[in-house]
Amino acid sequence: MPAGFLKRLLSTASHANLPPEDARTAIAAVLVMAARADDSYDAGEREVIDRILAERYNMSLDDAALLRAEGEAVEAEAIDLYQFTRAIKQVVPLEDRIAVVEALWRVVLADNVRDPYEDALMRQLVDRLGLSPMQSALARQKVSQE
Repeated sequence: MPAGFLKRLLSTASHANLPPEDARTAIAAVLVMAARADDSYDAGEREVIDRILAERYNMSLDDAALLRAEGEAVEAEAIDLYQFTRAIKQVVPLEDRIAVVEALWRVVLADNVRDPYEDALMRQLVDRLGLSPMQSALARQKVSQE
């Protein structure tokens, strides 16, 4: 799965026809990337990602864990975040990208510590997803109040 997924994302063809599974894998990959940004990726963060994916895609926790594992595999092979954000931006509507940023903040804030690397990654992800710093701040506030 990872090699074919990355090949499709890196192709010069339009991403408008990417299968929904690729957007799912890209979202799982950026969630994993956010969890790993502070060099700590533990079981609690994996559980948060699994719950996010299960809720987002109306799937069981076991299926969400498999999707997370796919995200881990492609994230480990990735050179940067561009291929993921490009796929998400081209396939996922704007209002749903805000939900993706909220999910990213859930992962980043799962350990109750704001790390400078996580903040830097979030700024990059938000920009590459075509969202504003204000939209990110509102998403972070919403997640913090949950």
